[in-house]
Amino acid sequence: MPKNRKSYAPSLKAKVAVEAIKAQRTAAEIAKMYDVHPNLIGVWKKHALTSLPEIFENGRDGRAAGADAEKDELFRQIGMLKVELEFLKKKSGLPG
Repeated sequence: MPKNRKSYAPSLKAKVAVEAIKAQRTAAEIAKMYDVHPNLIGVWKKHALTSLPEIFENGRDGRAAGADAEKDELFRQIGMLKVELEFLKKKSGLPG
């Protein structure tokens, strides 16, 4: 019968990676502490170190682009509503 793979929570992976980056304990000690294989610690540490620049790179730029797109969509909707309002005022004979 095949053995199922263990899956680890991202929070645990982060804790282990930070612990490995600190380098206050050996990989074997950390592995024993968190009950994971020492090879995984190296993989998670490497992944954390390679993805750190992306965290700081996409900070404000990603949010600003999303906010601009949302703002443009809202202005478009306001414009459409103004056109509809003027049309309905004209058809109903209300002063505008």
